[in-house]
Amino acid sequence: MVSENKPGLESGAALMAHGPQALHDHIATRFEAAMGRSLPQTEIRFSNLSISADIVVADDDTTHELPTLWNSIKKKTTAFSSKKNVVRKEILKNVSGVFKPGTITLVLGQPGSGKSSLMKILSGRFPKDKNVTVEGAVTYNGELLENLSKRLPQLVSYVPQRDKHFPLLTVKETLEFAHEFAGKKLIHEGEQRLTKGSVEENMNALNVSKALSDHYPDVVIRQLGLENCQDTIVGDVMHRGVSGGERKRVTTGEMEFGTKTVVLMDEISTGLDSAATFDIINMQRSVATKLNKTVVIALLQPAPEVFDLFDDVLILNEGEVMYHGPREEVESYFASMGFVRPPGRDLADYLLDLGTKQQRQY
Repeated sequence: MVSENKPGLESGAALMAHGPQALHDHIATRFEAAMGRSLPQTEIRFSNLSISADIVVADDDTTHELPTLWNSIKKKTTAFSSKKNVVRKEILKNVSGVFKPGTITLVLGQPGSGKSSLMKILSGRFPKDKNVTVEGAVTYNGELLENLSKRLPQLVSYVPQRDKHFPLLTVKETLEFAHEFAGKKLIHEGEQRLTKGSVEENMNALNVSKALSDHYPDVVIRQLGLENCQDTIVGDVMHRGVSGGERKRVTTGEMEFGTKTVVLMDEISTGLDSAATFDIINMQRSVATKLNKTVVIALLQPAPEVFDLFDDVLILNEGEVMYHGPREEVESYFASMGFVRPPGRDLADYLLDLGTKQQRQY
């Protein structure tokens, strides 16, 4: 019996006719039948992960003076002779955890809690510097991160806080460029694995693969609601282009291409309204559950309906783990310690207050 939610293959619109969940389910069903096994998956483990950095702090005994030419020269001259102290700043402190395939995890924490540093370490994008010390172990399916440095970009999709694009390319051109250089070739290489099923199963999977190769940029445009601005340049501070929220969606869309099994997203809600944030997180939940990917998203203040989309929560406070476990158990965990969420207080906001001066009210 043919499913009523079976997507068409002739265009991006046809592939998305029943929504991203139906498409992801169709892809997984067809590919797994032809591969003779489940889709590839990756488990991330990190143990006693610590990051510290030497920061130079200069003693400035000068008083605030009028910005005259003489005072400016005097201030610059004084800067060379002022006493400087080196302070050791701890960014992450013995952080341990597991991100499992098929799940979507929320990393929650105040600004400066270490969320971005953790995401950059896990994605292999943390800048190396002689003044920075990184300790602990990170593994992907048991393989140490250091041994995967060259292959990591093929495994991990990382969406940064800041949007960086070619400003004069349109939204559609940007996503087509990403597909051409990060997705199309890998899709064709993956077709060699679609030979373990019956003749019909193999052919069905190959047809889906070809449709994704031909139409995936349009699929991403529709998934992210970018249809109305797809022919507008992305823009930047010097070139008027799409809005900030649309640009953030383009950044998210660029990372959809390829055959990556891990998705790391850092503060992707910046510039987005709550409805757009919900749609993107809901789509990523489908990616995790249907395609068996490991999805980790750092957010500052998720709305209740967004918070409820996550399977697990990792709460960071001043570089330390306060909680790491199922979302459904986080409130009872802190209640067992005597912290009670007041009626009407959003759970995510309540959790962010814990570990700060605001926790006294609970």
